[in-house]
Amino acid sequence: MDVMRIRGGTPLKGVVKTQGAKNAALPVMASCLLLKGRTLTLENVPDLHDVSTMLDLLACLGVTMERLGNRMTFSVPEEISWEAPEHLVRKMRASSLALGPLLARCGKTVLPLPGGCSIGSRPIDLHLKGLMQMGAKIEIRNGIVYAQADQLRGRRIYLDFPSVGATENLMMAAALAKGETIIENTAREPEIENLASVLRGMGVTVDTEGTGCVRIKGVEEVQGCRERVIPDRIEASTYVLAGVITGGEVTVDDIVPAHMDALLAKLEEAGVRFHVGSSSVTVFPVRRLMPVSIRAMPYPGFPTDLQPQMVATLTLANGVSLVEESVFQARFLYSEELNRMGANITIKGDTAIIQGVERLQGASVRAMDLRAGAALILAALAAEGETRIDEMVHVWRGYEASDKKLKALGADVALEEAEEK
Repeated sequence: MDVMRIRGGTPLKGVVKTQGAKNAALPVMASCLLLKGRTLTLENVPDLHDVSTMLDLLACLGVTMERLGNRMTFSVPEEISWEAPEHLVRKMRASSLALGPLLARCGKTVLPLPGGCSIGSRPIDLHLKGLMQMGAKIEIRNGIVYAQADQLRGRRIYLDFPSVGATENLMMAAALAKGETIIENTAREPEIENLASVLRGMGVTVDTEGTGCVRIKGVEEVQGCRERVIPDRIEASTYVLAGVITGGEVTVDDIVPAHMDALLAKLEEAGVRFHVGSSSVTVFPVRRLMPVSIRAMPYPGFPTDLQPQMVATLTLANGVSLVEESVFQARFLYSEELNRMGANITIKGDTAIIQGVERLQGASVRAMDLRAGAALILAALAAEGETRIDEMVHVWRGYEASDKKLKALGADVALEEAEEK
């Protein structure tokens, strides 16, 4: 179902439960490649296209999986393949997460450069640089990474940028490296701690310190373990904003409120009333938001993955909001689609200038990436009339059963197949 139709204008009301985090599930799934003749069991794994792609990749490498609801058990044989299939790697950027564990486990790997994203250049230079510092020999020929290392060795690595993927890849590689690895200027996202918890369960000593520095003492062999994927803070925040933009009362349950501090701080600044429970947040109706200024940046700053949804919400604010993007240079491409719905957004360099309007109008729009699709859904929920959103396949990469969750909150939502061209 590649098309979503939404008839907007209805304040949403009710409770929605948060899925497991996509950005936590993918690296911890990849970490099973460190195992040899053992199993990894994960709870709370979301049912998403990207998860299915990772499952296909792991299966091609020799991993078998049993699934019961949102619980997955990965069984890894003594011998696995070290060559990743190009047709799967090209589909999803997170396929690069296989690089570190495969190299550490097998001593070599062949991995095509990953694809799957349209929000600008997202190179894996930092991944490769860190692995080479640990002793790997790496060549790139015709878009394919050839890596070899008989034994990775722990050492001090400084990341030029706190890349989430590079941090995760190097953490997994360090788990089987000889000696201690110290990674500085690491990403600090909650998903990093989720991976650290899995590695600890495998018997690896991991100290994340909470200050952008990770220390890992490698082991000769890891053990099987069981872990739970953390709640998805981006999905949870999207449903919070769905309540805000429609003037509704929505409770998002099964969350870690501290993971959403940056959003809640900006909502408070914009005049939104909300209540934070031990594992939930409820937003209450607000007539019109006050404008705010935001800079999307690495955690604990405002998440770049939430920037498009926040911009969509601010299109209806009473005044001019400024949103700066410091992570992905092409992340504002969706603004043209919002403007088709009556928004007034001007892009100057890395900043969106949002002149709030009184209302949005339904239109035919296109989701060009995952978070852009979520932004268009939010705008459609608030818009007058019907909105048709094409290329919903991007949204299914990160939002589990979003049509059903929105309907449960009272939204008028329907899915249909795209017409053949």
